[in-house]
Order: sequence, then C-alpha cells, then structure tokens
Amino acid sequence: MKRIYLIRHGQTLFNQQQKIQGFCDSPLTELGIKQALVAREHIDQLDFNFDEAYCSTSERASDTLEIITDLPYKRVKDLREWNFGSLEGESEHLNPPLPYKDFFVQFGGEDEHAFQQRFTSAVDSIVSHSSKKNILIVAHGAAIAQFYRKWEKHNCVFRSNRIQNCSIFKYKYEDNVYILEDIIEHDFSNL
Repeated sequence: MKRIYLIRHGQTLFNQQQKIQGFCDSPLTELGIKQALVAREHIDQLDFNFDEAYCSTSERASDTLEIITDLPYKRVKDLREWNFGSLEGESEHLNPPLPYKDFFVQFGGEDEHAFQQRFTSAVDSIVSHSSKKNILIVAHGAAIAQFYRKWEKHNCVFRSNRIQNCSIFKYKYEDNVYILEDIIEHDFSNL
C-alpha cells in the first residue's frame, strides 16, 4: 500500500490580487511563505515521513515544496494547474459559476475532462513507477479538486470548503484506487 500526499502551494501574488492563475505563474507572497513554514511545522508534528517528492513545473509549487521538505524532487509538467487560455492573469470575476466544464476552450484553454485526465494520469504515472511508500506531490487547487472529484466515490472523508493554501489531501492507494483518508488544514490564525 502507498500513501500520496497532495499539497496545494502557498498564497501567491495572483491569489492575493484575485487573478486567474493556471499555466501562468506568480511568486509566493510573504504570507504564502509563512503558510508553507506553518505547514512544514505541522507536517513535522504529524511525523509524516515522505520518501519521494514531486511538484508541477510552476515556481509557486516548487518554492512551496522546498520550504516544506528538504527532499530532492522532480518537477512534472502534467501536474500543472488548469490551462485557462487567454483568461490567464485576468480578474477572477471573469470565471463562470462552477462547474467550468468546457468554458475555457473558447479562450484557448483546457476542457475540464481533459484537465482532470491530464492531472490524474500524471499522478498515476508517478505512483505506478515509484517503489516508494509515501509520496509527496505539491500542486494546485483546481488540480487537487479535480483529482478529488475523480475518486470521490471511494473517499472516507469529504470536502466541505475550498481548498486552503498548503492543505494536505492524504490518499491511500490500494488495488488501483485512491481513497481520501484525511484533509489536513493548518492554523494560520497567527499569520
């Protein structure tokens, strides 16, 4: 049995400015760096022992990973966030209500199903080629949400809120099925 820990990156400049951020990138804010430090401390308290680490090719993900752990890691292109096409960097008020489905295709972006398939396949490839038991993957909010939806019928716990920066989705992988065991959020009240 393997465990996969999907972690969302810390707050970025575009998160703070409420801009659409998918393939485009913006740096972690001072708050985002502090969130990652709090997450690292919480991970240490929980005594998680990651054997291997991966992240998307976005700097916000690799910077978060480097704060959370000292493990060497691989960057994987298909772990990137949803491609929002020409709406990248624009105001979030341009987003339609959920679910987005194929909304972004008209702007040169990705269809929801294609995005879910891309991200899920990337995680599957990592897990199937790894001999390690505890795999850390730092990724993005919509990517983690799509992975959650793909495997939702197998979950032991369920989401009730948006995906918090640096939150951890702890999955058990057994018999080719991902089962969400826990959603770990951090206390950022002192930041």
